[in-house]
Amino acid sequence: MKKMKKVVLAYSGGLDTSVAIKWLKENYCEEVIAVAVDVGQQSDLEYVKEKALKVGASKSYVIDAKEEFAKEYVLPGLQAGAVYESNYPLATAYSRPL
Repeated sequence: MKKMKKVVLAYSGGLDTSVAIKWLKENYCEEVIAVAVDVGQQSDLEYVKEKALKVGASKSYVIDAKEEFAKEYVLPGLQAGAVYESNYPLATAYSRPL
């Protein structure tokens, strides 16, 4: 099987995506580019960016999407009354599928 040249990986800095960098390079592509998205979580994304490079990514980026995430996902959900157990706003859960 011919290897792809590049793969862009949505990178969290966790075990799964860290192992995925090496696995992708060994099995599918010559280069892995890691991308972490800042949606306002408390993670140290500079550390995440550096970790991606340390485990084998050729490039690593952090995209600031806080404003877009708040306006296009969180606000509409809150306006729609999306709550858990009739009490807790689902703001945290919005970032899961991203």
